Amino acid sequence: MLNILLLLAGFVALIFGADKLVDAASSLAKKLGIPNIVIGLTIVAFGTSAPELVVNVFASINNNTEMVLGNVLGSNIFNVLAILGVSSVIYPLTVKRNTTWLEIPLSLLAAVAVLFVANDVFLDSAEANLISRSDGLLLLLFFCIFLVYNLMIAKGGNEDDEESETKDYTYLKAIFFIALGLGGLILGGRLIVTSAVGIAQAFGLSERIIGLTIVSVGTSLPELATSVVAVRKKNVDIAIGNVVGSNIFNIFLILGVSTVITPLQVSAASFTDIIFNIGAGLLLFIFIFTGRGRQLARWEGVVFLLLYLGYLGLLISQE
Repeated sequence: MLNILLLLAGFVALIFGADKLVDAASSLAKKLGIPNIVIGLTIVAFGTSAPELVVNVFASINNNTEMVLGNVLGSNIFNVLAILGVSSVIYPLTVKRNTTWLEIPLSLLAAVAVLFVANDVFLDSAEANLISRSDGLLLLLFFCIFLVYNLMIAKGGNEDDEESETKDYTYLKAIFFIALGLGGLILGGRLIVTSAVGIAQAFGLSERIIGLTIVSVGTSLPELATSVVAVRKKNVDIAIGNVVGSNIFNIFLILGVSTVITPLQVSAASFTDIIFNIGAGLLLFIFIFTGRGRQLARWEGVVFLLLYLGYLGLLISQE
């Protein structure tokens, strides 16, 4: 019970910290004359992925490697099947041309990249499957390419379309909230990792299962909240762009950083999650072209949600 309470407290501290950090950093950047588009592509995008990053950094330092991979894969599967499922049931999601032909395929490429870097036994006849530090550095290089792509898109677009709301804090208040936000992230991340490991041990669950379910869903709450609020306001570009961008961040940045800290040994069971992640990305790409126009319809959202429930059932059956 204590571990469950600490886990909930960790999620509250983590999400509060990410929210305060984004608001304060955006306000400070605005005062320093940094363009809105750069704020959106860096500070805000990083803010929604900060929970996964902080949790994975602590898990890597503590050598909880199954939780590291489970959190990344679980978050990506939850993002596509649950968040886009819920969002498209609320309101059908129309997908932009760039998102269709560049960003969604890039997120699918990221999912496939995990399969390759984790498959040492099959590809290199190694004794064990390991995502090494060199693999992590390669993923980080892909992340740099993704950032450059985003900046090129931003330069070619109309900045007025990218206007983002920012808080108007004084310099002192902004610095205080940045420190408070970082403190919340660090405290929350630490609480989540230690309490999740305690829960896994108490209930006889593997770190992989805890990472794929409780931890990944909890750290994906900012993406869920952002997408649901956006789609209720009919801002469907934000809803789908937020999810696809987060999936790319999770693999190229978060998994990259995690494996640079501590190389990850990949269990045989994790390949089920890797394949399921690829399947979710492929299905997203296919669904865009079914029905009318480039759109995720309500019935496709229902299919996504049913698949996610089926995936949870599969995880439970494996324990």
